[in-house]
Amino acid sequence: MRKHIFNAGPCKLSDSLLKNTAEAILDLNGIGQSILEVSHRGKDFQAVMDETVELMKEVLSIPTGYSVLFLGGGASMQFAMIPYNFLKTKAFYVNTGTWSKKALKEAKLWGEVVEVSSEDKNYTYYPKGYDIPNDVDYVHITTNNTIRGTEIFEDLSVNAPLIADFSSDFLSRPVDVSKYAMIYGGAQKNLGPAGVTFVIIKDSLLEKVVADRKIPTMLQYGTHIDGGSMFNTPPVVNIFAVRETLKWVKSMGGVVAMEKIAKERAELLYNAIDSSNMFESPVVKEDRSRMNIVFVMKDKYKEKEADFIAFAGEKNCVGLKGHRSVGGFRASTYNASTMEDVQALVNAMKDFEAKNA
Repeated sequence: MRKHIFNAGPCKLSDSLLKNTAEAILDLNGIGQSILEVSHRGKDFQAVMDETVELMKEVLSIPTGYSVLFLGGGASMQFAMIPYNFLKTKAFYVNTGTWSKKALKEAKLWGEVVEVSSEDKNYTYYPKGYDIPNDVDYVHITTNNTIRGTEIFEDLSVNAPLIADFSSDFLSRPVDVSKYAMIYGGAQKNLGPAGVTFVIIKDSLLEKVVADRKIPTMLQYGTHIDGGSMFNTPPVVNIFAVRETLKWVKSMGGVVAMEKIAKERAELLYNAIDSSNMFESPVVKEDRSRMNIVFVMKDKYKEKEADFIAFAGEKNCVGLKGHRSVGGFRASTYNASTMEDVQALVNAMKDFEAKNA
């Protein structure tokens, strides 16, 4: 029996991805070789790479003038590559929690960082109404906070190149890519298995690479654009799996359909939390993430947190423990999560409350 998986990443993946990737690991398209064994420069894998790039452009309606890359190093490598390439004097960062703080830390190695933050209220809201200086090299945002459970649902219009870490809400809503100079993220929260990073970069952004800085070859975006993501051996299995996710999203109705079900899942679970006498959400309502639903037990029940985790596990609901830095619970309801998964969790919450109230 398939469990109800709420892991924050690696995450639940579609059944079609699991089936087709497993088959390709045994034999890719009947060629007598595993996807693990084929040459990344051979025609069999090149066809996979080409289709993955084209699907990404189609599913996200990426306009001309953008390149799609698949790299190693995770989003954490991008935290360093972005300022290394583009921060000449000053950058603007929206700090919404752990991952944006890590990105901001790397940027400070290369120049001044102007910061707006929600740290004053434990990152329980997404900052709004701030002013961006006219002289920044770029603006960096993290669209979804996986640990604290906040999310921004609009594509900002700003007066500088906009760069966004979309690791954990990628493909969960339509995005106006034209408003971004760069979108990036790790695959393991909504796109595929851990081990590959996606980058969607506006080709003209390369004109803003700091000209007098010596940047290692592997850390230059132009290197990977020119090499078609194959300057070095790419993570072939992971890219195959990303292709399977993109095919699945397209078959389900695209990002518009993904957003509809994301709203329905989140509404079901947040309604259960808000109507509960035992559980509550610490996040400001208008900024509540659809992907990472953070909730805690009210003070009088705090000692029962471990008991609830165990009880939910008995109901086949797994991956609910909150991040070690904040505690409580976190239900990550990414694209492959179903209404049945969320309903099973809601039922477990209600049953536990009935037994322990």
